[in-house]
Amino acid sequence: MLDILFRSETEGGHEQVVLCQDRDSGLRAVIAIHSTALGPALGGTRFHAYPGEARPEAAALHDALNLARGMSYKNALAGLAHGGGKAVIIGDPAQDKSEELLLAYGRFVDSLGGRYVTACDVGTYVQDMDVVARTCRWTTGRSPENGGAGDSSVLTAFGVFQGMRAASEYRWGTADPAGRRVAVAGVGKVGHLLVDHLVEAGAEVFVTDVRPEAVERVRAAHPDVVAVADADELIRIPNLDVYAPCALGGALNDATVPALTASVVCGAANNQLAHPGIGKDLAARGVLYAPDYVVNSGGVIQVADELRGFDFARAKKQAARIHDTTLEIFRLAEREDVPPVTAADRIAEQRMAAGR
Repeated sequence: MLDILFRSETEGGHEQVVLCQDRDSGLRAVIAIHSTALGPALGGTRFHAYPGEARPEAAALHDALNLARGMSYKNALAGLAHGGGKAVIIGDPAQDKSEELLLAYGRFVDSLGGRYVTACDVGTYVQDMDVVARTCRWTTGRSPENGGAGDSSVLTAFGVFQGMRAASEYRWGTADPAGRRVAVAGVGKVGHLLVDHLVEAGAEVFVTDVRPEAVERVRAAHPDVVAVADADELIRIPNLDVYAPCALGGALNDATVPALTASVVCGAANNQLAHPGIGKDLAARGVLYAPDYVVNSGGVIQVADELRGFDFARAKKQAARIHDTTLEIFRLAEREDVPPVTAADRIAEQRMAAGR
């Protein structure tokens, strides 16, 4: 892993990595700061056990490094005065999460003196950030009752929808998703809100999730939404227009990309490409890929605004610009004959270089 940190520019190049352990609470965590070129690193806290991994600690470290790097690019393209960071708490949030553990975690974040600002991610929620904030002033994503912006999933879903509108406009000449066949994999915190936007806009929606209760919630709100057994079935639905991965990363890989029936991929999940070559594979198949860290930046826009004294209208206005940024990326990719993810990386890297 040290080879990645110090020698790999594609996966490493991080400014700082902190390993945290509090024996009394059972806390084991990784905090990764990729860049502070544009300002303090900002990114959420993931709480995950990495089931099935032979070495969960190594998997968590690798995850934190990748996610932190993605946050640098996301924040740069979102126009925020923040670099990229991410934290991973290792464990099952349903069993291991406690007030004592979250307070201990907050003390570790606070010890960084503002180089890293934390927020929610997979496995952590607004009420958790309220607890963390008791020992750490560098905490966003708190409840309105505690001076925060509340659930960042609201603007994350809104931003993904804006990215999807941009992809639709570029591919089919209209941003209106009415009548489009859209498949959403993962209808949790963000995915079910994205479904709300799609149904309201008149799209035909298909969903799946590993948790039956998540699917049942969507179907209760929208009886016309079609549920399928799993993601393998979802990506093979005939004549799909858009595939939206909204669960964990790696959804686009050597097995799934050849099976895709959709001609656009635009979803909320982080790190959707299993390896860098997948972007080229999608382009070769004529699939338009909206880079995940561009379209899912609504949430970080929301929590960043919290640091200024949260104004929902102001944050939503900035998140609406995701539509224009996504279109800019598609047009640059066409001009330079590169995949959209390469075009997005170039824009972000230019902004970070200017910040340095």
